[in-house]
Amino acid sequence: MNEKYMKEALKLAKKAAELGEVPIGCVIVYEDKIISRGYNRRKTDKNTLSHAELIAIKKASKKMGDWRLEECTMYVTLEPCQMCAGAIVQARIPEVVIGCMNPKAGCAGSILNILQVPEFNHQVNITKGVMEEECSEVLTSFFKELRIKIKKK
Repeated sequence: MNEKYMKEALKLAKKAAELGEVPIGCVIVYEDKIISRGYNRRKTDKNTLSHAELIAIKKASKKMGDWRLEECTMYVTLEPCQMCAGAIVQARIPEVVIGCMNPKAGCAGSILNILQVPEFNHQVNITKGVMEEECSEVLTSFFKELRIKIKKK
């Protein structure tokens, strides 16, 4: 089941890459159905807040008619940053499934673990490494191509 939804998140990550965005994709699932999708759009929207997870949370909240997403699961190709991890906790999402970890900015265990701070009123269950190689490869390829483009300038 986890791979089915991570494949959908990967499709969105590739869509972001086509736009020249860092390829991160996210889906939110409720009762075995995808209720929202998001992918990075920071450059496209010229907005710091246009992360895959925040876009997906906003759409899911609208679909559910509530800011609480207590019965939903998030699938995201890269470990959330501090901003997205905070939003996940605030949205009361009970479970996050992560493709690959982010040792430079991840806040689901790499640098911090905002999702499981015991003092917060909500903690998130985390599943790591679902389709890890595929998720990592999308990012690695993107940055490799970006470095080539920069050298050519």
